[in-house]
Formats: sequence, structure tokens, C-alpha cells
Amino acid sequence: MLEIRELCKRYPNGKTALERVSLRAYPGQVTAILGPNGSGKSTLIRCIVRLTEATSGSVIVDGEDIVRLSGPSLRAARRKMGVVFQNASLVPRRSSLANVASGCLGRDQSFPTWCGLLPKAELERAIRYLERVGLLALAEQRADTLSGGQAQRVAVARALFQDPVILFADEPVASLDPDASNEVMALIASLAHDDGLAVVVVLHQLDLARRYADRIVGLRCGRIVMDSPAEQVDTAALAALYRNEAA
Repeated sequence: MLEIRELCKRYPNGKTALERVSLRAYPGQVTAILGPNGSGKSTLIRCIVRLTEATSGSVIVDGEDIVRLSGPSLRAARRKMGVVFQNASLVPRRSSLANVASGCLGRDQSFPTWCGLLPKAELERAIRYLERVGLLALAEQRADTLSGGQAQRVAVARALFQDPVILFADEPVASLDPDASNEVMALIASLAHDDGLAVVVVLHQLDLARRYADRIVGLRCGRIVMDSPAEQVDTAALAALYRNEAA
């Protein structure tokens, strides 16, 4: 389980990106984070996984506050959190299989692995994860020949390769067409509902949030203004969340 307690992020120029954000994400559920541009959605994800340092607050993952960790302890905690960003960030000239297997770099720091000579056991595990995301047939296909939706599914497989307990997806379908968006979101939802992961996904598409999320959390100006089961969030509430959105 993920528990965020009173998380704040303030910049030296006085700007506040997050103000006392508290929420929980549970295994088997998809929590969608919605909000207008500049509301703090991506900053929240980056603070949780320690790509950006929070000013104060706690991020509890499996009972451990990762805000207070460093060195090997922090690296071990990060392996519990898979992350998928808007850009799949695959290595273009490498195969889908090699891109997935590169997820082992977090635990295998040997020189051959860093040079791309991935252990057979890791490649076999990568095959299983490609099968899980429905792309086993494209295992040997170069990443730069994949469609946008296929690339994101490979990125999901790479995140799963870490055996995380929580999966974060920061606007994973922002650049995809409607069909590919639904494919990726259906996969993400199945990882929660069928595989038992806790999933936190940042979205702009209100219809996808209502279709695939179990809970919807709304952010405005760095504060949580909505936290409800998805079926209880109506169109008017979502419209109010985005009213007067800054350009």
C-alpha cells in the first residue's frame, strides 16, 4: 500500500507546487489523479518516487517512509515502484525484449549487463512480461519501429520487470489515439484488478478516468479538492475541477 501524509513541495522562489497532500493507494485498485495544467499532478508523482525532493511530509511504501531513506535503502525501496512516463523512453535501436530486460539494471550492476549483455535468466523473465502485456510476437522488433501504443506497453512491461508493488503512470496515453489509449488503460487496469498491484495514474482524459479508475483524486493549485470512488464522481464535479484552467 502507498500512503502519502501531508506532502509539501515549495520552491526557493516561493512557489508552492504541493500543499499538504495526503492520500492512499490500495492493492487491486486504480487511483486516477486529475487536475488542470499546473495543478501539481506530475510533481506529486516525481516527489513520491524521489525524482524531486519534497519539502516536507511522508511517503509510506510497504510500511517504510522513503522520504527518509538514502543510498542502498532508497534504491531497494524504489524497486518496489514501477514508473511509466508519457514518453516510453525506450532505447530505439534495441529490441522490445532487450528494452524490457534492461529493467534488471536496478539490481544487476555488473559490467557485462551495463554493456547490454543481459543474463539469460533475465531475458527469460522479460519474455514473460512481454507476454503479459500482449506483445510477445514483437519481442525481437526494434523499439523505433513500434507504434505509440505498443511502445507504451513495452514500457509497462519494463516497469513490471522490477516486480513492483505499486505502478505509477504519468499521463501514459497523452500522445496516443483513442484506440491505443483504451488498450493501454485496459492493460493498466488489469494489472490492478487481476494482478493485485496498486496503480496510480495521472490523466487528462476524464472519460478514461471514469471508465478505468476505481478512485478519482482531483488536484487544484497543489491541493486535493476531490477524493471519491469513480462511480460517485459526476460530470459536473469533473467540469468544476477544470473550470478556469490556466493556459
